[in-house]
Amino acid sequence: MKIDDIDLCASYWTVAGPVWPGSPTEVSPFSLQERAEVCGRIGWRGMGFVLDDMNAAIETYGLPTVKRIFSDNGIRHVELEFLVDWHLADARRVASDAMFDRKLEIGAELGVEKIKLGGGVFEEGEPDIPAMRAALTKICERAAPLNIDIVIEFLPFASINNIKRGVALFDGLGTTNGGLLVDTWHIERGGMTADDIRQMPRDLLKAVELDDAGPEVIGDLFNDSTHYRRLCGEGSIDIASQVQAILDVGYRGYWGIEVISAYHRYLPLEMAAQKAFDTTMRQFQSVTLPVD
Repeated sequence: MKIDDIDLCASYWTVAGPVWPGSPTEVSPFSLQERAEVCGRIGWRGMGFVLDDMNAAIETYGLPTVKRIFSDNGIRHVELEFLVDWHLADARRVASDAMFDRKLEIGAELGVEKIKLGGGVFEEGEPDIPAMRAALTKICERAAPLNIDIVIEFLPFASINNIKRGVALFDGLGTTNGGLLVDTWHIERGGMTADDIRQMPRDLLKAVELDDAGPEVIGDLFNDSTHYRRLCGEGSIDIASQVQAILDVGYRGYWGIEVISAYHRYLPLEMAAQKAFDTTMRQFQSVTLPVD
């Protein structure tokens, strides 16, 4: 593997502009055309989207044109986020199921590679593993014919908050398109290290997001996650050691970059995209790339 073989994916918030998780609207003020042209010109090979933003783009352009925009700008990888409440048994589950239906519909047309799920977001205590496993089995089964990976993002403010719990969720489940997303911020803030990453089964490491963190948590963890992440190499995380561990486990997919930052989101679009790309690529200069 060479540096040029590494595909970077601009996870949604990195190039969405002045929007954030839970903001009055999560739809980017920048058009899909603008974002794709900027990302393609800089060298990004993937882009991520929340459902509201993708629906807005489809309403504006139509699905065939959205697909053409990606193709024209060299965007080979498309992912959708962020499904929550998928394991519950109330009205929230009904809404989650409808959202998942729509994501599969879009995924079938656009060749979406990954759909990101949150594992018990804002749930306290032990996760309801049996309920999660039952729901996850069905979710993976529905996505499999479309060649979509279902990736659980473990977060420090969720009941699935570490690698150990994430692995237990999939243990013996029998799915081939389900696994975990390793985010460097979540590893750091969740009290884990590169050594914990190395304990992961290769077949469960399905997705990666790179981003940095400050030396201290600002406010609570959700506030820190939503407004104070940093570009790779501009915080206190040893990004290179985590990247090396991910490579050592055997991950060879594209690399998402998720910068959710009150400073970064107000930069001009091209500047934000360029800075995120350049600072991330520098991290790969400090690792030993595999020869396979």
